[in-house]
Formats: sequence, structure tokens, C-alpha cells
Amino acid sequence: MSQDRHPTGAPWRNFYGRFKGKTLRPSQETYLEEDLAKLSPGAVDWDVNPDRQPIDLKSLFGDREVWLEIGFGGGEHMVHQAVQNPQAGIIGCEPFINGVAMLLGKIRAAEAQNVAVYPGDARNMFDVLPEESVSRAFLLYPDPWPKARHHRRRFVTQEHLEPLAKVLKKGAIFRVATDIPDYVRQTLEEVPRAGFEWLAEGPEDWRRPWEDWISTRYEHKALREGRVPHYLTFRRR
Repeated sequence: MSQDRHPTGAPWRNFYGRFKGKTLRPSQETYLEEDLAKLSPGAVDWDVNPDRQPIDLKSLFGDREVWLEIGFGGGEHMVHQAVQNPQAGIIGCEPFINGVAMLLGKIRAAEAQNVAVYPGDARNMFDVLPEESVSRAFLLYPDPWPKARHHRRRFVTQEHLEPLAKVLKKGAIFRVATDIPDYVRQTLEEVPRAGFEWLAEGPEDWRRPWEDWISTRYEHKALREGRVPHYLTFRRR
């Protein structure tokens, strides 16, 4: 086994965020025990799919178009989009188990039927999504990694953007929301390099939320602390 591989065959990938925070409530433990397995696309796991065969999206969502949310936080945006867009099947990736538990509770409450949940690194999902299979992707208030020496950990690097571009259809929309000015700078530098065009024509196009936007708890915190949200829309060339 190569030293850059896990015993399962998975590549060694550095992950710098948290996997778990404060103790889960009993109801959240129940959501994880009862709901996560049936909502998880198991073929993402290396133990289940060591040959990295593409996921059968039709078995997940039928004929629905496929959307992807990268790091769904507490899940409010993902569930909102699922309820408002029954024509789409939405896959959410989030390694922070507290956020996964929060999402599962919201899915139950909304009775959303068009969702799949991967409790792990989005890069593993990119490995098994068929090429040009995703119509829309969201990256909303990602970890800013504010220190300069940590900027390479941000999602908006070619390590993440190139495989994302590979699974997006030509013409697919990629939305990025952030309240960190330097994250905006890096996004506008790196995302076009990966094969996207920025769709802004004037300042209102990044100052004004999308028409179908629902504000998240991360955005509420940013606004309380005086930071300005930016809403960046890209299209896969």
C-alpha cells in the first residue's frame, strides 16, 4: 500500500476543520441513528466502493436534476432549497457531525424527500460523482481561514475547484457567499482559473442576495458583527 493512501485505498487528505463540537442532544442522536444511513449515498465510502465507481444518481433522485451544497452548516439553506425546488435532488456534504444532526432534524420537520447527506469531506464526493452531472453548486459562508499562512486551506483553491468543475455540467451555476473581503479576493482570482465566469455586471449583483436566498445563522452572526455579505455567482464555462 502506497504511503499516500489509507489502508482502505483512500488518498490521504488533510482535513483542518472540526468533526464534532458540543455534546449532541438526545433528539439529535436519534436523528443520526435513525435517518443518516438511509439518506447517505453509501457509494462515497471507500470501504463500500474501493474502485470508485460513479454514484447512480438516478437511484437517488430519479429524473431530477442534481444540486450540491458544500458545507451546509446547520442545513437551513439546503432544506429551504429542497422544499422550494422539488424538481432537484440536493446532495449536502458536511464533515461536522453537529451540523449533520441539525440538518437531519430540519429534514424531518420539513418532510423533504429530495435530499442526500454525506457526512464527510466534499472531495470524497467529487471522486464518485459522474462527470458533468451537477446543475448547481453552493458554497455558503465557508471557513475563512483568516491567517495568511492558512489560505491554502480554503475551499477556493485549485485542489477543490478543479474536481468541482469536473462534476458540474457546462453552464452550471456556482454560488459563493462570504462576509470576508479577502475570501472574496481569493474567490475572484481562483474560481475563474478553474473554468468559471463571474456573472456580475454591476455592484448590486454581489451586494444583493439571490432572489431565492434564505439567510443562515452564519450570515446573522456576520451582520451582528458588522461584516458585509457578498453574493458571488459563477457559471461553468
